[in-house]
Amino acid sequence: MSATNCLSTRTYDLMLAGPLGSFDAYADRVSRIPVLSREEELALSRRFHADNDLEAARTLVMSHLRFVLHIARGYSGYGLPFGDLVQEGNVGLMKAVKRFDPDQGVRLVSFAVHWIRAEIHDYVLRNWRLVKIATTKSQRKLFFNLRRMKKNLSWLSLEETQAVAKELGVTAAEVTEMEQRLSARDLSFDPTPDSDDEEGYGPSLYLPAPDADPAVAAESEEWDSDVTSRLAKAVSHLDARSQDIVRQRWMTEEKATLHDLAAQHGVSAERIRQIEVAAMTRLKALMAAA
Repeated sequence: MSATNCLSTRTYDLMLAGPLGSFDAYADRVSRIPVLSREEELALSRRFHADNDLEAARTLVMSHLRFVLHIARGYSGYGLPFGDLVQEGNVGLMKAVKRFDPDQGVRLVSFAVHWIRAEIHDYVLRNWRLVKIATTKSQRKLFFNLRRMKKNLSWLSLEETQAVAKELGVTAAEVTEMEQRLSARDLSFDPTPDSDDEEGYGPSLYLPAPDADPAVAAESEEWDSDVTSRLAKAVSHLDARSQDIVRQRWMTEEKATLHDLAAQHGVSAERIRQIEVAAMTRLKALMAAA
């Protein structure tokens, strides 16, 4: 059994540990799971990746289930079962835990949001156009016989509806409902251009943007600011020549070539490459120690 499957089995321990009855009860139980500190999260992630400790992975998954609920609620307007949305989000969370690198300096919640949204988004795409057109015995009977019994393409009159209902042994309301379903057109999930609007309309336009969550956006902004600050401080520890090479090679839109820098500093292109490698190695060490 793969690590992801083991995680999937263990994730549902929470839901099986006594009757829940509703997602409100599930949400309440999830909310009582302690939030991990940065140090606890780092230690658990290293245990999982170094020793394949599935108990550590289980703890990481459990502590982030509340976050999956938060994201899944943003997709609740698509007419799909909320429990399925949460389940798909949990799958994304487990994939994130499996792929998370604890030494990158980012919190798991920031890394996992992509995987959670990706799984839920994929589920919405796969199920948006699926219409359960005939789920009961009466509906199945109508589905296979109604179109054959209609004498033309127009809507059935009241008398015709009652006659069909009597012949098939169903109610007139069921005949009308099935007629509406059979006459409905599929709606494209993606935008379809028209004469009035070049961009067109499609349900995909109403999916939450990846950066729509203020909490995620704030955390991402804080992370970017912290990285920028630590990088600037680390670069300042390099000698002047190394700083110039790093900035021109990595910190400008128009990156200088090794030969350009060789001409500027009066050395060979190979020497520039060696200085660049040494400077990047030192920067990584300084960033890790910051």
